[in-house]
Amino acid sequence: MNKSFCPLILALCSLLIFPGCSLPRIIILKDPLSPEEHINLGVTYEKQGDFDNAIKEYGLAAPQNPRAYLYLGNAYFQKKDWKRAEESYQKAIQKEPDQADGYNNLAWLYYSRKENLDRAEKLAQKAVELNPAKAEIYQDTLEKIMEIKKGSH
Repeated sequence: MNKSFCPLILALCSLLIFPGCSLPRIIILKDPLSPEEHINLGVTYEKQGDFDNAIKEYGLAAPQNPRAYLYLGNAYFQKKDWKRAEESYQKAIQKEPDQADGYNNLAWLYYSRKENLDRAEKLAQKAVELNPAKAEIYQDTLEKIMEIKKGSH
């Protein structure tokens, strides 16, 4: 008998003798995807409206790529999970204090909820200050906050 067939025959025999036993599992110790690939996959899920899988992917990326906290906040925002969105945006700001989008998105969350408007105004101003190249976007958030504040007085 050819010796190369012996391990195969043994494996088949073990299945017949121990039918309830499963084959050994392959355990992957290292994530095959990079943090950026997890973010890209999360974005794809988010575009499809699959926010739970997007959140899962962003969560996998976040320990190595703090930018993922911003994406987490956006996905939670879409799910109307305001508390987790707020926590994620705050974490994004904490991890990347020079990244304007976190400030703007947290300001937008407060604007959308019509709460913490004084803080929202300061956050939007900080976003404008940090990234003048996107000032038009952040200024829009700021103006909307100011309109609500004027209307509430």
